[in-house]
Amino acid sequence: MDRCPETHVPPRAPEAPQNQRAGASGSCAGSGGPVVRVIGLRKTYPGVRPLEVLHGLDFTVEAGEFVAIVGQSGSGKSTLLNLIGALDRPTAGQVIIEGRDLSTMGDNDLAALRNCCIGFVFQFHHLLEDFTCLENALMPISIGRGEPEPEDVLRVTKMLRRVGLGERLGQLPRRLSGGERQRTAIVRALSNSPRLVLADEPTGNLDSRTSREVFSLMREMNRETKAAFLLITHDDRLAAQADRILRIADGYLTEEQPTGETS
Repeated sequence: MDRCPETHVPPRAPEAPQNQRAGASGSCAGSGGPVVRVIGLRKTYPGVRPLEVLHGLDFTVEAGEFVAIVGQSGSGKSTLLNLIGALDRPTAGQVIIEGRDLSTMGDNDLAALRNCCIGFVFQFHHLLEDFTCLENALMPISIGRGEPEPEDVLRVTKMLRRVGLGERLGQLPRRLSGGERQRTAIVRALSNSPRLVLADEPTGNLDSRTSREVFSLMREMNRETKAAFLLITHDDRLAAQADRILRIADGYLTEEQPTGETS
């Protein structure tokens, strides 16, 4: 039997390291400047013939912007998102998130920053199969602070209801549709009130109608939360509805003006 979502608080997660708890160096108060600043960013993969996939990229992303990143497969889009998300380190250049230069931060501080400042949405939802919809959405809070406070549960529950999952809070992922799983993943990305959301082909595994619904939901949440969104997509129709389009080709970056077309 499903547990009552109105009263259920997920079990306590393992205690977070001290510098990952609220108020530590990973805390994410707005800096007043760009949410993301990329300066001279380069990434080279070593080997007999080293492969440079990013060639000195420069750009900024402001609070509340919705930016689409497009380009052919293998052009470096996911590499760029991994560098911005502190999942990898560049060969040269800087990634600055909320005024903090990632190159000056140690692994623990980077983990804290990822937890509190950055939300991630991937092509595959990566929900934990033994946790309910609500518990999965609360996972960043559980990992960062331990047991969520009742106000956290209430806030995230309201977000899940807002995206049409009010009747699915107690369901395990295997009982959810593909669109419901991805909507859960979007709420999970926003549960810690991040300043930045990174989405890597979040509609890639969905049919056309569900893709449009999920994209519209991300756009709505972008406007409501004022979080900056960086979205990788191969769908030109979705990219056309972004505030800006950044195209990566042969490791170089150009900016295009979105058309706003939806057909």
